[in-house]
Amino acid sequence: MKHMGRGLLAVVLWAAVSGSAGAADSLTFAPLPMETPETVVKQVKPMLAHLEKAVGVDITIDYSSDYAEILQKFAAGKLDLAYLGPLPYLTLRDQVSQATPLVHFKEKSGSATYTCAIVAPADAKPDLTKLKGRKVALTQPLSTCGYLSTDGLLRQAGSNLEDNLYRYLDKHDEVALAVTRGEFDLGGLKTAIGKKYAHMGLAVIAESGPLPGFALVANAKTVSKERMDKLRDALVAAEGDTLKGWGDNIRFGAVAAFDGDYDGLRRLRRKASIPNSGNF
Repeated sequence: MKHMGRGLLAVVLWAAVSGSAGAADSLTFAPLPMETPETVVKQVKPMLAHLEKAVGVDITIDYSSDYAEILQKFAAGKLDLAYLGPLPYLTLRDQVSQATPLVHFKEKSGSATYTCAIVAPADAKPDLTKLKGRKVALTQPLSTCGYLSTDGLLRQAGSNLEDNLYRYLDKHDEVALAVTRGEFDLGGLKTAIGKKYAHMGLAVIAESGPLPGFALVANAKTVSKERMDKLRDALVAAEGDTLKGWGDNIRFGAVAAFDGDYDGLRRLRRKASIPNSGNF
């Protein structure tokens, strides 16, 4: 037994090391909390079932209430995959160099980019020029369509958020509903989500330029390169009937993603100072 000890120990250690980077039989996936948990889970389950079959691995959903919690879990190695917008990805990448974008999900138009918008009631569109003292609903500090994009759009019009009253409401649909109820004069959110509320009298009054599409991001600390390649290939190849039943944000196909896709947004972020809380 003594003579076999070192050899057996070496085999066990090799297996443990080789299994630490993605050889596990399960992966943990974090969806982005853009809408209610029930809506989000319903949207991502068909996609995850497709990946489970294609890659041969079980995928569990770990839902977090905000972006900061997702990033914290990812940095701690508790997440293998996450669905992230551009600003959350850049913030994560600052903390975890192994954060690796696999694909960008296409919009309904077929584009692998999307836009942010400022929305307002269609019957009371405010003039964004020299806007002051208005109530503005935002998503989250780490949301690309939150403070960063909304303030950028207001500055283009000759205003800024600091001359107005803003508050974070967390989810995009909550922003839309708060504006339709008249609780806020304006709201900043993803354009595609804002347009879903047009039947409730919500109108897009300003829109950003193209931003890198929402991405599936893998943790290279816990997922092997081979497995990341399989996940990427399975999503890029998905088309037609395969995509039926997938959520509105992921059902139009995907293209390969690269860290360099975010360089333009990196430059924009360097010019901004994003507060962690509202001013009223």
